[in-house]
Amino acid sequence: MKIVDLDGYGLNPGDLSWDGFKALGDFTNYDRTADGDNDKKVERIGDAEIVLTNKTSLNKQVIDAAPKLKYIGVLATGFNVVDLSAATDNNVVVTNIPSYGTDAVAQHTFALLLEITNQVGLHAQAVRDGEWSASTDFTFWKKPLISLTDKTLGIIGFGHIGQAVAQIAHVFGMNVIFYNHHEKEVQVDWLKQVSLDELLKQSDVISLHTPQTPETTDLINQETIAKMKDGAIIINTARGGLLNEQDVAAALNSGKLYALGADVASQEPINADNPLLTAKNAYLTPHIAWAPTEIRERLMGIAVDNLKAYLAGKPINVVNK
Repeated sequence: MKIVDLDGYGLNPGDLSWDGFKALGDFTNYDRTADGDNDKKVERIGDAEIVLTNKTSLNKQVIDAAPKLKYIGVLATGFNVVDLSAATDNNVVVTNIPSYGTDAVAQHTFALLLEITNQVGLHAQAVRDGEWSASTDFTFWKKPLISLTDKTLGIIGFGHIGQAVAQIAHVFGMNVIFYNHHEKEVQVDWLKQVSLDELLKQSDVISLHTPQTPETTDLINQETIAKMKDGAIIINTARGGLLNEQDVAAALNSGKLYALGADVASQEPINADNPLLTAKNAYLTPHIAWAPTEIRERLMGIAVDNLKAYLAGKPINVVNK
């Protein structure tokens, strides 16, 4: 049995082992396959029965041209890179990796927020640059420092990650509210579900944890920003398309928004002309919330287990049932 990974570098740049897949068949890994080159995808898949992909898309043309293809393992939670209808029509099982990185994404959410509020990077560099040694006072700060205690965190999207973020925020002494597209049962007195308009109005910090759908694309735009407090902070570790990036950049530059912390962009890698790159107080990281070594090891293990379950005739984590 032939197994082909079309873009393995994202998951494993060399610090993990492919042995789990190698034990299950004739395994070939390609670090990258150009997403726009369907001919190259078809060539590399060849007569493989098993294909793994992270961000390399598999459309109808590619799936129809792979006669022996039986299984596509998406090495991520999001599976929009695969044409599920074409896979189903060709009797190809498609699986994903659900909920593998909840704790890591919640951690990164607060890494971004704490960088904004505590300015650790800025002040660590100032110390290295000799500014503390040259100071006449025992302390100094180059930007305002912000306490999270008693601030209101509004969470948009209250799945596993949103709930983990809520728990951390509560430990920091924040007031926590959330908006979800359907009612969620609340069992603690420190947490409250509100309407989206109420969340926008009340929140000092807004953290996005909702999927990107036609309804949520450009959710944060000129109109919704106008409903926010002056000086609000936005954190986005979900999907870049949740932001109208031009509107957010304008709000940052005008001071309506105090800061943005984002691990995602509407196009990834981020376009060189993305307005957030030159906006005031925009703290951007290159989609790394999921990437701690321990989390990638977990993802790899789940991906191997998905394939083992399929080969045993009892597939799990199937997304095109």
